[in-house]
Amino acid sequence: MTSARDLSLGTVTVHALHCGSVGTDETIPDRSRSANPLAYTGVLRGERHRVWLPVYCYLIEAPAGRVLVDTSWHTDVREDQRKALSWELNVASKAVLPAGEAVSEQLARLGLAPSDLDMVFLTHLDVDHASGLKLVSSAPRICCSREELDAAGAGGVRYNPRLWEGVDLEPLDLAETGEGPEGRGLDVFGDGSVRIVELAGHSLGMCGVIAEAAGRFVLMTGDACYDRASWEDQRLPGICADRDAAASALAWVRDQAADPACIEVLATHDPEVVPHDIVLGGPAPSSTETGD
Repeated sequence: MTSARDLSLGTVTVHALHCGSVGTDETIPDRSRSANPLAYTGVLRGERHRVWLPVYCYLIEAPAGRVLVDTSWHTDVREDQRKALSWELNVASKAVLPAGEAVSEQLARLGLAPSDLDMVFLTHLDVDHASGLKLVSSAPRICCSREELDAAGAGGVRYNPRLWEGVDLEPLDLAETGEGPEGRGLDVFGDGSVRIVELAGHSLGMCGVIAEAAGRFVLMTGDACYDRASWEDQRLPGICADRDAAASALAWVRDQAADPACIEVLATHDPEVVPHDIVLGGPAPSSTETGD
C-alpha cells in the first residue's frame, strides 16, 4: 500500500474505502424494476424488494493535498438508526456499519486524522453519503456544490439538515470548464489532479470527482451511476430530480468508461467494487486490493 502520509511522490492515489452497506428498494439503482413511481421509498414494498449495496467513500491523495469523497454512515446508526437518520429516511435506507468501517475508522487505519485532510467533498447530501459528516468535521474544508446545498435547504423529506447542523458546510460555485455533461466543475488544487464535475440529475447538485495523473484518470460517480450496468445499459436511478439531466450524466459516464485513459469508474454502491488502492502517475497505473 502506498504510504498515506507521503504526498511528495508525484503520484495520485485513490483509496476505495468500504464504509458499510445500505439496504434499499431494488428500484433505487434501477427505476425500471417497478412502474410504481413511489417504489423507491420502500413503503409497503417488503423485504423481497430490498437489495443490500455497499457504501464506498474515496480518499484521494494528490501531490497538493488530500480529498475525501463522501462520508457514508455515522457510528450512531449502530445504536439507533431512526434517531440517527430520521424516521422517514430510515424507511427508505437501512444502514449496516460494522466495527472498523466508519469513515473515521478507515482513515485511522491509514494513519490519518480528519484534520489531515485538505477537503471533504460530498457528491450530494443524501443520507448514506452525508450521515458520517460529523465524524470528519475537524477537516479544514467540508464542501458540496451550491446547487446541492440550496436543494437541501428547500425542505422535503429527502434531506436531513441535522446531519450537518453546526458544521461549516461550504457551498462551492462550479465554473464553466467544458468538462462533463453540463460543462461545469472545479479544479480543486489548480493542477488538474483532482477535479469536480457536475453530474446533476439524481439530485440537482449531484457531482462526480476525477483523479488524474500522467494522462490516466479514475472517475468517481457518486449516485449518477450505481453499477456498471447503470452506464452500459443506461439505467436511470430510482430517484431523479431531473430525468433528462440524469440521462445525460449516464451517457457521459459511459463515454468516459470507454476512454482508453480511464483506469476505472467507481460508483458508490457498485457490488463489483472491492476495497483497493489505485496509483496513478507511476511507471504504470496499478491497483491493489486492500481488504476490509
